[in-house]
Amino acid sequence: MLWPIALLAFAGLGFKAYRNTFHPTINRISIDIAREKRHINGAFPPIRILHLSDLHMENISIKPEGLVADLADEALDLIAITGDFLDRAYNIPKAISFVEQLQQLSPRLGTFVVFGNHDYLLPAAKLDLLQRELEGVGCRVLRNETVTLDAADVKLHVIGVDDYATRQSDLAKSFQQVPGDGLRLVLTHDPNVVLEMQEYDYDYLLSGHFHGGQIHWPKPFHLAKMGQLPRMNIVKGLHYLNGRPFYISEGLGQTGLNVRLRSRPEITVHTLQSQPAPQKQKSGVSVSPSREKASVLAASEI
Repeated sequence: MLWPIALLAFAGLGFKAYRNTFHPTINRISIDIAREKRHINGAFPPIRILHLSDLHMENISIKPEGLVADLADEALDLIAITGDFLDRAYNIPKAISFVEQLQQLSPRLGTFVVFGNHDYLLPAAKLDLLQRELEGVGCRVLRNETVTLDAADVKLHVIGVDDYATRQSDLAKSFQQVPGDGLRLVLTHDPNVVLEMQEYDYDYLLSGHFHGGQIHWPKPFHLAKMGQLPRMNIVKGLHYLNGRPFYISEGLGQTGLNVRLRSRPEITVHTLQSQPAPQKQKSGVSVSPSREKASVLAASEI
């Protein structure tokens, strides 16, 4: 009979899927920001951002002390955490302890946080408690608001757009205090919000939400109810919409079962750097250096 073999194979696959949750991938992304953009005046030193998302304290195998050890030699300017800390209020102390240990990395400009759809499962009083506790360990929680930082030779506007999936996002409110000049970094949980940001200029957007599928089939049919991007098979990595880059993290924790297949927990270090000035050919025609794009979304595809 074949069923014992099938059962052993299934058990082996389940064990592998569980073990995958202990082995994060560290990705490094460099984004060239065009110096000729109207709101950026000249070159600026590179800005290094540690991006984490979807910690999900109920199902996380990554230990904060290991993460800190792996990143101890990184000179970080900023830590960005894009939502989904937990589902249940009793895990608030665990989430705060995790983030407090991350603060040992001493990001020069601070740690910035937005909430995700799972965080909004908490009663309002408990969500407010989570926010106070995060602020107590040195985080700045952004709920449809902007903070402007002095990042050496450029102003850095950190724009926190609240969760789109739970209808907490307010783009007009988020951008209303953004000055005309400076670098614009958007933090949000659900990347589907980019499809409504045609009128809101930004230089880079960080998000999460999809876990890279968590169990990643060739097409993420199981995520079809999570918005238009999954239906376009856009669930992780670097993408462009109308020439503007956005990144979808695979997240650090899991939902449902603590398993991953064809997906790993993700830690990402992003470097924002000013694009070199256009070079001139002998003919006098200016050309900009080419850039490699992981994915391009044409306006006609939306």
